Amino acid sequence: MEKLTMDKVEERLEHLSGWKLEDNRWLTKRYRFTEFLDGIQFVSRIAELSEDIQHHPFMNIEYKVVTIKLTSWRAKGITDLDLDLAEKYDSIFLQVAE
Repeated sequence: MEKLTMDKVEERLEHLSGWKLEDNRWLTKRYRFTEFLDGIQFVSRIAELSEDIQHHPFMNIEYKVVTIKLTSWRAKGITDLDLDLAEKYDSIFLQVAE
């Protein structure tokens, strides 16, 4: 995995809703749920996917809001894997929040 240029990251972020670049190192997003347990289910599904591919985000649960932060430690920044996971997390959110 290679660290992407900031131009490439910003280009890909244009196609992702709600994801932000933080400190030129993190992708972050806050997901809001109508029910607490929906957020917990979301975190559980993200955890399973992340464990399967051995790439783990930072996750913070604040009642009905889940904040996700992604980066690639070995690459010292954002990689295609981080952006691909952002898309997958959004897909999981849509499934859980229905």
